[in-house]
Amino acid sequence: MEKQIIQSSNAPAPIGPYSQAVKAGGFVFVSGQVPIDPATGNLVTGDIATETTQVMENLKAVLTAANLTFNDVIKTTIFLTKMSNFAAVNEVYGQYFSDNFPARETVEVSGLPKGVNVEISVIAGA
Repeated sequence: MEKQIIQSSNAPAPIGPYSQAVKAGGFVFVSGQVPIDPATGNLVTGDIATETTQVMENLKAVLTAANLTFNDVIKTTIFLTKMSNFAAVNEVYGQYFSDNFPARETVEVSGLPKGVNVEISVIAGA
């Protein structure tokens, strides 16, 4: 199976040996995004809504680089360090989807890269 690496300068550069996204077999697998401002490389901190907005904008940038939108997303995975943030994250997340919502799971984890509070990955149809 042929694979194509997707890269966007409008999303944070990978902080390890992985790609922002990989297109293969008619799907685009977008690596988990955290609230890093791609222009500065700095973490976006504050409340969970602000962090989630940055995560969603990073996902949007990678999807755009693959000529896709949130309408093409089939599945998402949300990682939270505190499930008590679920309602606020869900409110921001919901603003990026209008119809035909993707499948999703949300899990609480003990820690995330760079000590962030939220990370989201997506799989989209190409």
